[in-house]
This record gives sequence, structure tokens and C-alpha cells, in this order.
Amino acid sequence: PGRGSATADGKATLSDATADHAARELGLTAAEVRADWDTARLAGLIEVHGDTARPGWRLRAWNRDDSAVLRGWVALFDAWSLAHPEPAEEPAVVAEVVSAMPQVLSFLQLSAGPVPVAQLLDLLEQRVTELRTERCEVPYGPQPAPGTAGAVPPAPEPADDTPLAPLLDWALHALASVGALTCGDGHATLTPLGNWAVWVKLEQICVAAQSPAGNIEQSAEGMLRGCGRLRPNAARDEYRAWLAARPVGSAVAELLGAARGEDAL
Repeated sequence: PGRGSATADGKATLSDATADHAARELGLTAAEVRADWDTARLAGLIEVHGDTARPGWRLRAWNRDDSAVLRGWVALFDAWSLAHPEPAEEPAVVAEVVSAMPQVLSFLQLSAGPVPVAQLLDLLEQRVTELRTERCEVPYGPQPAPGTAGAVPPAPEPADDTPLAPLLDWALHALASVGALTCGDGHATLTPLGNWAVWVKLEQICVAAQSPAGNIEQSAEGMLRGCGRLRPNAARDEYRAWLAARPVGSAVAELLGAARGEDAL
């Protein structure tokens, strides 16, 4: 920590000199060092402040707190799409696949065994089609004319003919790289850790429907006000359940609206 040239761009990217030095010390290649560094950051094992790196709180608790190890792995599981190089496909289609994978993982968890990749591809294609249909729905009520104040520019539509098989292969290998599943012989199987993580996510959604602060229809403001009356651990569970019950994009928009004090969320 504190040595010069620790990062190359001020964004916690290892410089060539640091990566090469670590590779010599650890008996790894520079590419392996960079991959391990990024994985440790995703899991919360490393904190980077400017050009200084220090152990994260999970790393400090690693040898005495098994729950810290599990939470670190769940953080890595949640960031699976960042743990493996993104394919050279249209970003909008990649985002659709990332949004559709929770349903694929839920199917794997309910199947409780190996599932043919061809079957997962059918499920992925169905879910992506549903996402595109939902996005094309016309909003209720009067809308500003295109080009006028308040009008939202249309988002670029992904190509409907983009093959999803390579993207499913990327997603499965990314999830395998964080230990969530195994792939082989045309089948995918959740690992015990992956099975547990998906079950926790499903449980959070169920808790959200019966929680003290509300249910899955609860607004961000209502959820936050309800959390204010709970103990820290219960509030954290409430927030995670609320977040697990909705798409990340809409959850972020609602939270930002609540932070700004806007009534219409």
C-alpha cells in the first residue's frame, strides 16, 4: 500500500509494473494476477482509495467469520457478468441476457440436477422475448410529442436476430468462473453454493411479500420509511428483499426518486 504507480488510471486498475512484480512474487502470469485482483475487488476483499490498496473488511474477517466468507462469495455471485470478459455483441442484447439469467438460474435450482443447455437456451429466448414485449408497451396517459420538452428519446432497439446461444455460453461460463455452476456434456448444474445462493434470492422475494414494511408493490419511499423503524439486520434484510423483487434499473430509479423527495416514483 502507498507505493507509487500502484494503479494505472486512478480506477484501481493495476499498472504493468505492479502486475509484473506481483506475478514474480506469486509465481503467476500478469494476466492471472489481474484476473485475481479484479475478482478480489468484486468480492469485497480489497478496498482501493486513490493509488492505495488495503484489505477489505471481509478479508480481515476471513479466518474468524464464516458468514463473511459467504457474503463475499454472494457479492461475487451477484457480479458474475463482470467476472468474465463481456462478449463482443451488441450491449443492449447482452443487458437483456443478464436481466433474463435470474429466471434461468431459478429453473436450474428447481430442476435440482443437470439441465440440457438446449433447454436453457429455449427458456432464455422466451424470457428475452418477454422483456422486449414489456419494453414495447405504450405508456398509459398522454405523452409529450417527440422532440418536445419532457419527451424521452427512444432507446436503441437491439437486433431481434442476434443469436443468443453464444451469449448463453458466455453467461454459463461466467457463472462457472465464480463457482455458481458447472458445465459439461451439454448440461449445466448448479453447485451447492450456487443452489444455496439462488434459494436465498427466491426466499428474499417471498419475504418481500410478507415483510413488516410492505410487499413487492411497496414504493421505495415506503420501504425506506419502514426500514427506519427496524433494527439494522432486519432493515438490511428488508432492503435486500425489496431489491430482489424488482429489476435493478427500476429499483435504482425509484431509490433516486425517493432520495430527491419526488412524490411520483
